[in-house]
Amino acid sequence: MPAVRSWTPPGPYDLYRSLRVLQRGPGDPAQRRHDGALWRTSRTPDGPVTLRLAETPPGRIEAHAWGPGRDWALDRLPTLLGAEDRPEDFVPRHALVHAAHRRNPGLRLVRTGLVLESLIPSILEQKVTTDEAYRAWRLLLQRHGEPAPGPTELMPARMYAPPDAAGWRRVPSWEWHRAGVDDKRAATVLRACRVAARLEEAATMSPDEASGRLRLVPGIGPWTAAETLQRSNGDPDAVTVGDFHLPNIVGYALTGRRGLDDAAMLELLGPYAGQRHRATRLILLAGRVPERRGPRFPVGDIARL
Repeated sequence: MPAVRSWTPPGPYDLYRSLRVLQRGPGDPAQRRHDGALWRTSRTPDGPVTLRLAETPPGRIEAHAWGPGRDWALDRLPTLLGAEDRPEDFVPRHALVHAAHRRNPGLRLVRTGLVLESLIPSILEQKVTTDEAYRAWRLLLQRHGEPAPGPTELMPARMYAPPDAAGWRRVPSWEWHRAGVDDKRAATVLRACRVAARLEEAATMSPDEASGRLRLVPGIGPWTAAETLQRSNGDPDAVTVGDFHLPNIVGYALTGRRGLDDAAMLELLGPYAGQRHRATRLILLAGRVPERRGPRFPVGDIARL
């Protein structure tokens, strides 16, 4: 029998849009929509857990949990769903952001409290296409994750909880290559797993301390740290710098200009200091993106090397 807990948001709430940032592509073995609910697997300090999250009247989120980590996960359910987020602190400064904010009143920044779980897929996304990174995450979880606990007759097929740090370290080199992960990214994952306990402490640190802790690991820079802390810590100001597309999207959305760099993007986001991640989420939701004119990022094939 599953353990059950519910949470009633204090205002409008969009379950799928809030947790969508945790999903790594439509085929993610760790999170998927199915039969009117959001199914999510996770690796807690107590072991794997499967969560079924669904909206029930009147405006309540009900969670069913299976597996050794179910008590840990349900104890932190409100935090995961965004209870500690303060969307009321956000003040739109541009017409486009104001419109996106008004159209998405239920968006909250989630907080998993699990660093490695967000760090590893962020490392896999370094300097490759999104499709390549999603494929690597999917293949690695399917081959080295743990089948998700819970009722297989109800949940989506082929769901897996991520390995723990020791499990990631046992992945052989040829399996990284088979998943399309080059030696540099694989080595960064392994270095992070060797100090996983120290990295998990970042979930309770201030933003600057947390980013500094992650960036002590060679191969983890500002981009990877921000992508991780947006999810593990719910950091509303963790703006992603060093991204191939984001400066151009933000610049075009707010000014109509193309070709902006990180410095120009940060200047535009200056009025949102303390809330720059939330601002970029809303800008992306607005959907005003420039037409592609340059060559796409090349797709590699590590598996054939």
